[in-house]
Amino acid sequence: MAEFTLPKNSKVHKGRHFSAPSGSKRVRTFKVYRWSPDDTENPRTDTYEVDLDKCGPMVLDALIKIKNEIDPSLTFRRSCREGICGSCAMNIDGTNTLACTRAIEDCKKDEVPVYPLPHMPVVKDLVPDLTHFYAQYASIQPWIRTQSAAPPDRERLQSKEDRAKLDGLYECILCACCTTSCPSYWWNGERYLGPAVLLQAYRWIIDSRDEDTGARLDDLEDPFKLYRCHTIMNCARTCPKGLNPAKAIGQIKQLMLARRG
Repeated sequence: MAEFTLPKNSKVHKGRHFSAPSGSKRVRTFKVYRWSPDDTENPRTDTYEVDLDKCGPMVLDALIKIKNEIDPSLTFRRSCREGICGSCAMNIDGTNTLACTRAIEDCKKDEVPVYPLPHMPVVKDLVPDLTHFYAQYASIQPWIRTQSAAPPDRERLQSKEDRAKLDGLYECILCACCTTSCPSYWWNGERYLGPAVLLQAYRWIIDSRDEDTGARLDDLEDPFKLYRCHTIMNCARTCPKGLNPAKAIGQIKQLMLARRG
């Protein structure tokens, strides 16, 4: 019988517990993943009790309160606090989402688990290493590619109908929630571009102002780049912006079939 062991230092241990101040009446507990490259210790989960009467309504508010008032060593990304920048993407209560738009009261577990995005290298605590993700995004050349010279006196225009085709695509904030929820990306991430990048690829393929559709499709004609998508739909379920990357991937596949027919 085969036996498998986890890599060294991969088992998550129970960490420290920080109690709420005495007299706190409305307390919520957060179980937060902690790991630092500066030491040789295993990852751990520290438990923080937060007084919700002195905290904002979102999970990001709780994390900021923890860092400012309880444990300044906690590390995470955040910026806009408006669900626009995608910086605070993490796994909260078992779902990839944005900490700034995830309400504490919507978390179902009594102890709210907060982890970095899954299946990504961790820089520290809740900060994933997105270097490969951004390199894949750059590989699709996400800008208008043209063959003709631009009109010297005006911008490149498109009809309202053509502009409407970009709805549900341009809103992507590249938070990587969808990509890191995709089992196909977990196992094929080195070559499969993943839902977020493929949605962005379709955004430029379908843009009427772009004049390099053929080359874009040629670039995606690969057994791994595109066709590792098996329509599991985790991407659509987890997207904090309500987008459907699987639908965009299906549209690319249809364009591929039309070229062959």
